[in-house]
Amino acid sequence: MKVVVIGGTGLIGSKVVAGLGEHGHEAVAAAPDTGVNTLTGEGLAEVLKDASVVVDVSNSPSFEDEAVMEFFRTSTTNLLKAEAEAGVTHHVALSVVGTERLQASGYFRAKQVQEDLIKGAGIPCSIVHATQFFEFVKGIADSATEGGTVRLAPAKIQPIASDDVAAAVGRTAVDARVGGVVEVAGPEAFRLDDLIREALAAENDPRTVITDPEALYWGAALQETTLLPGPDAQLAGKRFADWLAQRKLALRPASSRRDRGDAAT
Repeated sequence: MKVVVIGGTGLIGSKVVAGLGEHGHEAVAAAPDTGVNTLTGEGLAEVLKDASVVVDVSNSPSFEDEAVMEFFRTSTTNLLKAEAEAGVTHHVALSVVGTERLQASGYFRAKQVQEDLIKGAGIPCSIVHATQFFEFVKGIADSATEGGTVRLAPAKIQPIASDDVAAAVGRTAVDARVGGVVEVAGPEAFRLDDLIREALAAENDPRTVITDPEALYWGAALQETTLLPGPDAQLAGKRFADWLAQRKLALRPASSRRDRGDAAT
C-alpha cells in the first residue's frame, strides 16, 4: 500500500513514515523540502500517483490568526482536489482534542475549518484527535510567558508522547475501518499549571508559574475539562516522568553517559 505523508519530514510525520515502512508499506514523505508544497500545489499530482492513502500531519509555520487560517484552508483545499483527481481512497488528518471547544482561538478555528473541509470533500476520511505532545510543553510555557512569569489556568490536560501519536496515526492510516474520529491521549492527567511547573523544573528553567483561572490558552478561555479527551479515547503507555528522564539522558554528553554506565557497551 502506498501512503503519502504530508508533513512527512517533521516531528510526527517522520515517525509515521518510519513506522509504516517497518510494517511493509510504501510510505512517502511529502514536504516542501522533498518538492511537494500543498500551499502552491507543487508536486502534488506526481507524489499522489498510485497512492491509496494520504496522511496529513502538516502544520502552519505561523500561529498568527490570518496566516494559520490561510495555511489550513488553502493547503487542505489543494490537497483534497489533488487526491480526488488521483483516486485516493482514504484521507487521514491529525488534529487536536478539544478543537471544537477552543473556537475563541484563531489556531483552533483554522483547525476546525480544516476538519470541515475534509468531512465535506467526499473522500473517505478519518481524523485523529491527539492531546498535546510532551514535546510541545515548552511551547505552551513560552506562549503564556510575560517577563519571568508564566500564567496558566488550572485546567486538566492529558499530554502524550509524539511516538505514541505517530503510532496511532499509522494504525489509522492502514486500518480497514475507515471513518470517524479517533481520540488518543497519554496515560495520566495533570493540571496544566502543574505540568508546566514540572517541565520547567526538569529543565532548570527559572520562570515562575502563576495559577490564573482567567489565563488564556492560545487565545481561548479554559474550563476544567476543555483539553481532556472523551471516555473512549485510546490511552498510550508512556508517562511524562519517563519521557523527561529519557530526554535528560539523551541530552547528556556521551562521555558522561559512559561514566555512569548508561551507554551500551
